[in-house]
Parts: sequence; structure tokens; C-alpha cells
Amino acid sequence: MKSKLVNLVLLLTCVLFSPLSLAEEENAPAKPQYSYYTLAPDITTNYVTQGNRLGYLRLQVDLMVIDPSLVKIVEEHSPLIRDAIITIIGRQPEAKVKSLAGREEIRQACLDTVNELLIAETNQKLLTELLFTKYLYQ
Repeated sequence: MKSKLVNLVLLLTCVLFSPLSLAEEENAPAKPQYSYYTLAPDITTNYVTQGNRLGYLRLQVDLMVIDPSLVKIVEEHSPLIRDAIITIIGRQPEAKVKSLAGREEIRQACLDTVNELLIAETNQKLLTELLFTKYLYQ
């Protein structure tokens, strides 16, 4: 008798709470579907060095967006993005370019500047992240 009662209570509990869990899942925000856009070709530019020689930096830059539909907009603005990154790198001293902490500062400066430019152009923040997937200096 007790086992039938326990089974009945369990069955009622499952029936009562399953619509609630379905409703919660339906109302839950959609998970972001991150997408990437790679600036092509790689960026090759100079940076500030001491002495009479030039420093060269070659970067491959991947831009992460939260929604695949934003990739097309980022692609349309890729010349603006490329110019902003080249300008930022051209102002960096050799010590900053060659250190890990400096590289992170440069990356963050590029992300912030590019997002500001894209907000001015499109009225929305497009980039979630800007990544240096190749970083070679000489």
C-alpha cells in the first residue's frame, strides 16, 4: 500500500512540475553562437625601435562576434579595423611589442579602439573579443 502511495506521489510530482520546467526552458535566453572572422591577409607593419633599424610585426587577427549574422558587418568594415590595428601597433615601443604583458595591452587597446570605431559606424558593439592568433616580431 505504501509503495503505491509513494509511486502515486512521484507520478503527480512529475506531472505537476514538468510543464514548469518546459516553460522555464522556453523562456530562457538563447545561448550565444559565437563566430569568428579572420582578417586576411595577415597584418605586417613596423613598430618603434631604438637605433637605426626597423622592427617588424606580423599578426594574424581573429575577431569574435556573439552572433553569426554580425560577421558580414565586420567583414564590410575590415579595412577600417585593419587601419586601426596598424595605427596602434605603429605607436608601440619595442619593449612593449616584445613582452607578454605588453602584447596583452596592445591587444586590449586594439579591441577597445576597434569597438569604438564600429559603434560610431554601426551604432552597436560588434566585437566580443579580438585575438592575436599569430604574433611574430623581428
